[in-house]
Amino acid sequence: MRLTTFSDYSLRTLIVLAVKRQSTIAEIAHLYGISEAHLNKVIHQLGVAGDIETIRGRGGGIRLARAPEAINVGTVVRRTEDLALVVCLEGGACLIAPACVLQTALKEATAAFLAVLDRYTIADLVSSPAVARLLEVA
Repeated sequence: MRLTTFSDYSLRTLIVLAVKRQSTIAEIAHLYGISEAHLNKVIHQLGVAGDIETIRGRGGGIRLARAPEAINVGTVVRRTEDLALVVCLEGGACLIAPACVLQTALKEATAAFLAVLDRYTIADLVSSPAVARLLEVA
């Protein structure tokens, strides 16, 4: 499984905000060498989800709306990914659906994947002092 760029940027943004406490879209885009236009969409969705908030005015930017310990990685991935790995998991028609073991295997694999991500929060992702050093240097 490969996460979409949207999920990747969402997680990276939350990591930066957990370390720096406050940043701007331009700073985050520069840090990672990513598009500000795409990052704007990510920021909007993180705001709608209640993970981040914006600060207006001089010295404004974005920051986490909740503690890093309260933002679960599995929850973020569920919101940002289409986890129906094949069409039949979305309710699409398939001739062998009534007897299909592949559906069961894919559902089980997805559940296992998410179970691992559910064990981590954004705080866990920034727990290494090296992460903070790398982001401060950049």
